[in-house]
Amino acid sequence: MNEDIFKGQWKQVKGNVQQWWGKLTDDDIDRIEGNQQELVGILQERYGWEREKAEAAVQERMAAHRSNK
Repeated sequence: MNEDIFKGQWKQVKGNVQQWWGKLTDDDIDRIEGNQQELVGILQERYGWEREKAEAAVQERMAAHRSNK
């Protein structure tokens, strides 16, 4: 996903992120600040995922969010 699109959608999905990935803290959410690569990195840290799995998880959640609008 384009980084600009992700940033634009971040404000909309930010509230859902902790529901989707319960291991993320409020500090993590603040640190992400709409940066997709930061989210991917934090998911890797918290869940021990490979980069590809974290990227796929983000893409999947964002696509589901867009289709639910």
